[in-house]
Amino acid sequence: MTSAAPSIYPTLRYDDAPAAIRFLTTAFGLVAQEVDEGSDKTVNHALLRHGPSLVMLSSRRPEPSVFDQGTCCLYLAVDDPDAHHARAVAAGAEIVSELTNLPYGSREYAARDPEGNVWAFGTYRPAATGGDHPDPAPPGQPS
Repeated sequence: MTSAAPSIYPTLRYDDAPAAIRFLTTAFGLVAQEVDEGSDKTVNHALLRHGPSLVMLSSRRPEPSVFDQGTCCLYLAVDDPDAHHARAVAAGAEIVSELTNLPYGSREYAARDPEGNVWAFGTYRPAATGGDHPDPAPPGQPS
């Protein structure tokens, strides 16, 4: 794996995925890159872009799924958390952690989306170290 493209793609399920997409684009500034809606107005698959990164989401289905794991917390790096916070507040986002400066140099805040996921936004930008790493070896094979 030598690409500079992200290799981790958070995936979320929503009871009302179309409403979630509207909220995430309005309040948090994500960009709907691709939305595949079913004939029943559920979302089969959507890609929301934040800079070079993507979040995948879809509608929760009535049948049980190993992919329905409840709520989660995501962290997204932003250049101006104060302006981002103001946008979220103006859109009616529930702020669960006010803007704060943290000891490791990040300025950040967190908000909850309408279905309970927590989205944190701040200036902290950790980076993977150690150069290129191949994909992990399959189980039972040396890495």
